[in-house]
Amino acid sequence: MIVCIIQARMSSTRLPGKVMMEIRGKHLLHYVINQVKQSKKLDSIVIATTTLTKDAQIVNYVNSLQENFFRGDPENVLDRYYECAKEYNADIIVRITADCPFIDHKIIDKCISKFQNGDFDYLSNTIKKENDVWNYHHNGFPVGMALEVFTFNALKKAKNEAKKPSEKEHVSPYIVNNSNLFKLGNIENDENQSDIRLTVDHKIDFDLIQIIIEHFKECKYFSMEQLVLFLNKNPQLKEMNSNISHYEGYLKSLKEDKIYLKSLK
Repeated sequence: MIVCIIQARMSSTRLPGKVMMEIRGKHLLHYVINQVKQSKKLDSIVIATTTLTKDAQIVNYVNSLQENFFRGDPENVLDRYYECAKEYNADIIVRITADCPFIDHKIIDKCISKFQNGDFDYLSNTIKKENDVWNYHHNGFPVGMALEVFTFNALKKAKNEAKKPSEKEHVSPYIVNNSNLFKLGNIENDENQSDIRLTVDHKIDFDLIQIIIEHFKECKYFSMEQLVLFLNKNPQLKEMNSNISHYEGYLKSLKEDKIYLKSLK
């Protein structure tokens, strides 16, 4: 069973409530779900939110769409993914975040196909092996096209053994940082388009997404190619959010790791 788990919450620190903000009368989460549903490789889609009262709004909305949902730990996203995957009998998990409204189904299916045809515990378009070390990398994809594919067994091992805050908040760091324990793989884009930012962490990100959706208002879903072409033809739009760090959330977690490690001394 291949299950896509989309993590979503209302309490984003940089742009609270972003997943329920509306463009053309539809929530941001709608666009994410609609993009993912174009995949031909997925057996099921689940929206994984938290047990916090404020996230009942997400649950009610997902219910209205007749989509699957799961409520889990508000802080430990790794545990939330594990419990969600267990409840929905996932053998293979595809991880996507709800702030990526243009995630391309072709990239999802490409990752799944390579994963199925190889011998991997984890595969994504967000890591690259350089000097014999796996590190996080955009691999030429626009920011906002990130996804990860991993086995339930890899997720279970990470859940049982991960200790650092970054490993629990971002799900995959324990796997990526222990390549001696897991078989890792990746895919890379043919051209470097990583200067394009299509994720939503700040109001300016949302403003850009709104402009794009308004421009392509007749589209039923979006492809990476059409978005790249549009933004490269309109560099002033690409510049709107170009000064935002791509790894803000992860860098914040790494600072929390240092505090955690100090507490052990």
